[in-house]
Amino acid sequence: MSSQQIPEENLPVEQGTAHGAVEGAGDPFADPGLPAHRPRIQDIDERAANRSERAVAFMFTLSMLATVGFIASYVIFPVDRIVYIWPFGHVSALNFSLGLTLGLALLLIGAGAVHWARTLMSDVEVADDRHAIEAEPEVKAKVMADFAAGAQESAIGRRKLIRNTMFGALALVPLSGVVLLRDLGPLPEKKLRKTLWAKGKQLVNMNTMEPLRPEDVVVGSLTFAMPEGLEEDAHDFQTQIAKAALMIIRIEPDNIKDKREREWAHEGIVAFSKICTHVGCPISLYEQQTHHVLCPCHQSTFDLSDGARVIFGPAGHPLPQLRIGVNSEGNLEALGDFEEPVGPAFWERG
Repeated sequence: MSSQQIPEENLPVEQGTAHGAVEGAGDPFADPGLPAHRPRIQDIDERAANRSERAVAFMFTLSMLATVGFIASYVIFPVDRIVYIWPFGHVSALNFSLGLTLGLALLLIGAGAVHWARTLMSDVEVADDRHAIEAEPEVKAKVMADFAAGAQESAIGRRKLIRNTMFGALALVPLSGVVLLRDLGPLPEKKLRKTLWAKGKQLVNMNTMEPLRPEDVVVGSLTFAMPEGLEEDAHDFQTQIAKAALMIIRIEPDNIKDKREREWAHEGIVAFSKICTHVGCPISLYEQQTHHVLCPCHQSTFDLSDGARVIFGPAGHPLPQLRIGVNSEGNLEALGDFEEPVGPAFWERG
């Protein structure tokens, strides 16, 4: 059945017409426009505005104090200190204090900025039409005008207390990142240049743990020594022995080619660093007839009768020699520390 055959009284009635509205009147998607602006208390009461200003400045000041606390925590708390903090339990004092102070510093800057925007900056809504992407001269002029208007509306020029404390908070927060750079590694000190050897330190046999005497070292033998006072159960034993380990060899004085090596020896007993100057491997392979010593890692070969110079392999320089003598008790002793850094080349060498 077509619509022409349906009685007129049975046809559907338009809702607007049923309620007496004019057909087609009004657009349901029309722009309702901006609501009327309602001023805030800070807009009409200067005392309220000043209270808001002080509140923002207070948060920025607390942020600065939190940043100072971050730096102080980094200096005060040791890395291994553990404390109990409810409800977190046992935590690192350093990590907890760093996280708390840095979090507060950033939070207070954000809270201060939000409070500043909500109470003191202009809250008048402005409708602007879309414009072309190209930055035409008129657009540039408008941007600059908007920027100047925003600066004026934010009252940053008039609210000097907020401006100065904000600049202070923003200037101090980056210091947190600078302090964290300390964890990138040890400070560039001269630890690799010094060992435990010093004048008067006796040479201790690493096998018997007894002081070495000249008669204990026979021609053609290889003995390993370390400084007296260094204990194997010490917490830094591996660090110290990696720089102080010695090879003790006795060579006929007439077979020593290098003048300084002969002067630094005692009756043909010479002491060289056991640490290879290539990548720091311990050297232990000694050939009696040639007086050559071989590093087992990359086959760097040193001539111990000629100042431990490199005769083969990737090592870049000779093994450092330790000057030795005999003390009043008849034991071998060091007459000082190594004059060259022990082990492979490093960035401080030179």
